[in-house]
Amino acid sequence: MTALAILSLVVLPVAIIAGYQYLTVEVAPTYNPETMPLSFEILGSGEKNLVFIHGLTGSKNYWKRDLDAITDTHKILLVDLLGFGDSPKPNSAYSLEMQVGALEATISREGFDRSKTVLVAHSMGTVIALALLAKHPDWFKGAITIGTPVYKNMDEFKKIMSKHSLLDRLTANKYSKYLCLLHPIFMTRPFKPDNLSNEVFADAKKHNWQSYYNSLNEIILETDLYAIARNIGSKKVVFIHGDRDTTAPMDNAIKLADTILNSKFLTVNGGDHQLFLKNPNMVWKAVGTFFDEKS
Repeated sequence: MTALAILSLVVLPVAIIAGYQYLTVEVAPTYNPETMPLSFEILGSGEKNLVFIHGLTGSKNYWKRDLDAITDTHKILLVDLLGFGDSPKPNSAYSLEMQVGALEATISREGFDRSKTVLVAHSMGTVIALALLAKHPDWFKGAITIGTPVYKNMDEFKKIMSKHSLLDRLTANKYSKYLCLLHPIFMTRPFKPDNLSNEVFADAKKHNWQSYYNSLNEIILETDLYAIARNIGSKKVVFIHGDRDTTAPMDNAIKLADTILNSKFLTVNGGDHQLFLKNPNMVWKAVGTFFDEKS
């Protein structure tokens, strides 16, 4: 009876959830850029353009803290990356090239490709922002990157994640691809990291196992950021990093910044990987300074 109870109360529901999550991805159509535009919002009315790119499991809503501080002077494009937030979740690779292509289409169509735009990005989004800047130097004035994730190798990433929350430890081990099938269970309040707001954590549930797993590996862990940095040329990049960021090693980010000709590194004392959520006005100040200073 005990074995039957365990099967009925634990194993069977878990199997149903995993099976449903797997099938949802398998039956989804492959990515078609013509019919699968990204979800986005445009706010503000200023002459200075900003494009915001969120991190892994994030959404465009990540940036909606004290936005009124800049909407009078800036026109803002908030975007959900492919596979996250309210954007389409096709059965696809979620490679860096694919994410850049999807953003290119939105940025160009909405008129944010006219040389005066600054990219503002967090975590995984910084990898995509730097790739966009290197590919289209004529589109952008530069970039502000927050918590840029630079890892020497997979072993370093796993070692860092081993000291994090239970959720992070589970999604960084060798079984993470299968555990991602159960993200509806793990994305519940008992597993919520302390540095995420309830609103941001709620949006983090909108991804699926494929968009998470492939993005982590294809974009964060397998991208050669140094190769991208070498192609940025003289474009300005401001790195903002918390000295208590236990997700993205600050020393690694500093080394990357040193390879960019026109870079500036701002260290935030006491800031962790989600420093924007605690101190958005610090980022808005950096945005204002970026436009005021000569590149």
